[in-house]
This record gives sequence, structure tokens and C-alpha cells, in this order.
Amino acid sequence: MKPDEIASQMTGLVTPQGDTQSAILRSPAIQNHAAFLAPLAGGDLACAWFGGSLEGKSDISIYASILPEGADTWSPPSQLSDQSDRSEQNPVIFTAPDGQIWLFNTAQPHGNQDESRVYMRKITRAGTALQSGAARDIGLPLGTFIRAPITVRDDGAWMLPLFICNPRDGLRWTGAFDTAALAISTDSGATWTVTHVPASTGSVHMTPVPLNDGNMAAFYRRRQSDWVHRSESTDDGRTWSTPQPTDVPNNNSSIGVCTLADGTLAMVCNPISAAQSQSRRTSLYDELEDVDDRPDTQPNDAEGQIAPEGCTPIWGVERAPLSLCLSSDGGKTFTRRHVIETSTGACLTNDSIDGKNQELSYPMILPRKDGGLDIAFTLHRRAIKHIRISPQALADIRATRTQEGT
Repeated sequence: MKPDEIASQMTGLVTPQGDTQSAILRSPAIQNHAAFLAPLAGGDLACAWFGGSLEGKSDISIYASILPEGADTWSPPSQLSDQSDRSEQNPVIFTAPDGQIWLFNTAQPHGNQDESRVYMRKITRAGTALQSGAARDIGLPLGTFIRAPITVRDDGAWMLPLFICNPRDGLRWTGAFDTAALAISTDSGATWTVTHVPASTGSVHMTPVPLNDGNMAAFYRRRQSDWVHRSESTDDGRTWSTPQPTDVPNNNSSIGVCTLADGTLAMVCNPISAAQSQSRRTSLYDELEDVDDRPDTQPNDAEGQIAPEGCTPIWGVERAPLSLCLSSDGGKTFTRRHVIETSTGACLTNDSIDGKNQELSYPMILPRKDGGLDIAFTLHRRAIKHIRISPQALADIRATRTQEGT
């Protein structure tokens, strides 16, 4: 699809396609990315994302739309943030146990992820629109990013997954020293402490999910563009094992994971790695005007050896196909893989209007009470697309084993 074709279909109208439904959400922005899905009261569904002219620019803000239960159209988008000197990215919507809705998001100057701050604000509903309150910096280390949902620990503590850019003095962020962690709040978000995942260099976008044995597993995007990684917790998220590779390739792009009612794990991602592709770009923000004259952070030491705490990030591997991967062994292996949508996946540019970007990326997945799935993802950087998979369609996918090459 060309950008103008996508734009013409950004109506929010839910269209049936066999056992699935799809919609392309409305947005006033020409670039839309990093969808986040969250259930609301009454079965309604919220989708938040960031939009503006180009990722990293200061006109990037958070938007959100609602699909009321039983409705056939997503609501017009509401703008929930507008910090004029920062790029506001990666929204996370969380409904606390007391019913209060919160929005968390990152905010950074330009492409400097190592200067990112994490903010939270109250969200209220006005019909089918979301409205935001004042933002508060929650006091996490400089260079902290978020992406995955908050989970509530057995003692009521909130657990917000993080990745930390670990800034290097005088050097520009490249992702070479990113690590995973959890921010923990025992007072409903008033204060936070940080628990680090051991030996997690390059493992980011930590997504914890419950396992059917009472433990937890977490899954990670990889800066090294090799494999989706996995770690475990046997104490409800208080401590975590070192991330280890699964059998699903990863392209240094986001993944979404959830636990189905029977304990099956469902992951939506782009199962392709650097070993399968020759596509490369310098960095995530190589199209932004060069206003930062610091040299790039390198993972090697003075002798050219990779530092123990560093990695070599790989950018530019195709972000397609978009696939649903299913695991019956707690996420150690994903034996069923189904292509949801495909394209060239080209992502050597973040530009959303010249047609060269064709990524299907940054998916978010939620199980539905009826046994189906809701999935939202980036469509060529131009729009956010929502797909609803019916219980029957999911059952058909689960009955089909992986085909070679998918």
C-alpha cells in the first residue's frame, strides 16, 4: 500500500474479513508508531500510540482512540501529551486495581534516548474520548525507556518493565549498553525503585507474562538482532534469571506477548534476524538533523575488544512479516507460527510519506474474553492498524503446525 492509499483508509471503520476484522485508525499525524492496547471497563478497548512528523522530533505526541464493545468504528483520536521540547513516545496505559487509569510515556530531546525521562498522568474518560491530566516525572534514571504493560505483583506492587540506556559521558546513544530492568512501586506510583535483570545487555522491551505453573516468563527484543530472548522468575517478578535465546528470530524490533486462558503463550513479532538479511542502517535516528556533535557510543574498548557490558546493535533488518507465534512449553519454543500480514518490511528510513518504509512492526497483543485476540501494529509508519482474530480463526491457527520458511 502507498501512503496515500493508507491515508484514504484511516477511517477507524472495522471491516470484516472472514474470521477476522481489521481497521486503520484515524490520526492527524503523518507518522504513527508504537501502538499500545489496553482493556477498559465494560469491554471497551483503548489504543494509544505516538504521532507527529518523524520519530525523535519534538512534534511527536501521544494519541489514543477507543473502540467501544460492540461498536464498528474506532473513536476520533485524542491528543494526550504535548511537551514542546521533547519527543513523547512509547505510551503505556494501565488501569490500577482501584479503577484509576494512568498513562505512562517516555519523553526525550531529539534522538537522544539516553536523555529520556518517564512521565505518568491520570487519564479520564469523556464518552468515547480519553482526556489526560498533568504529567509527573516519576524519577527513574536518565535514559530510561518503557514499552510493555504494567503487571501487579502478588503483594500489590506495580511492576513497570524498563530498558535503561546507561548513558556514556560525552557519547551519543546507539543502544550498545542498553539493559533490562523493572521499576517497582509499592505506593500506587508515588515512588519507584529499580530492579535490574542480570546479564541483560541488548535485551530490551522486557515483557513479563504469567505461566501456568505459577511462575513468570519475560521476553525481550534484542539489539543484536539475533533471537527473541527469555528469562524466568519463580518469585512473582522479584528476581529474574539471565535472558536466554528462544527459537524465534528477532530483528531488533518490538514484540508483543500474552498468556491465553489455557496457558498457551502467544507472541506477535517479525521472525527475522540479521543472519537472514543484508539490510543495514546506521542508527534509529540517522535521518534527524545532526544537532548532536557527540561521537557515537561504541561497544569496544581502546584495544577494539567488545566490552563485557556492551554489544553491537544492528539496525535496518526488515520489519516483516508480522507473525503470530504460539508456545505450549512456557515460551521456550514456538512451534506454531502464522503470518498475519506481509510486506517487504523495508525500514531503512522512518519517513512515512515517501513510500519507502513498509514495516509492519511494534505489535501489541491482548487476549479477548471470547477466546479471540486483539492485535495492533505500525503500518508503514503511516498509520496504526488493528486486527481482531476470532476464536474460530485462532483455533484454526493453533491446529496448524509451522510451515517451513514462515
